[in-house]
Amino acid sequence: MLTFRVDAAEDRGVLLLIGDIDIDVSDLMEEAIPSALASYPRVEIDFGGVPFVDSSGIGLLIALVRALQQEGKQVEIVRVREEVMEVFDLLQLQEILGEEVLV
Repeated sequence: MLTFRVDAAEDRGVLLLIGDIDIDVSDLMEEAIPSALASYPRVEIDFGGVPFVDSSGIGLLIALVRALQQEGKQVEIVRVREEVMEVFDLLQLQEILGEEVLV
């Protein structure tokens, strides 16, 4: 189960994710999270509380980042755990989203 919180920090919204990202969180990733981030020109996605991401979760993350970018938002993914970064590296997520996104 994934939960999230959005905190305001200076010029950006910080999206704190806690839990696994898989197919069970599609409604959250496609509707609730984008709505919660609507008023921020910059978005920081904090992955510190995410211990697991599967292939469907990667697809949801890519869709979320691209949707936010299409709205003109600057997006950064930060504090990715080592085990999740291994999945990101294996799937070449940095090449898909860009080096400026996955910091």
